[in-house]
Amino acid sequence: MANPSEHLINLCRAAVEAHQKATAVPYTPEGWAPWLEAAEAFQRAVTEEAGGGNRYELEKAAKKVALHPEPDA
Repeated sequence: MANPSEHLINLCRAAVEAHQKATAVPYTPEGWAPWLEAAEAFQRAVTEEAGGGNRYELEKAAKKVALHPEPDA
């Protein structure tokens, strides 16, 4: 399984938070801009971090950690 960096996980969390804010109110281009920018930054970072590796697995791993963190032991 891919091992995403903390930076990548934080970008994913930021995109998720921006998505929640954007979709909580009626659509406007200005209201959705922060979400689209955050999502683009996350996708760009996934591509860079994956290098020549499996981009899909890295993105999946980052989203798993960001959306479903392991409970503290």
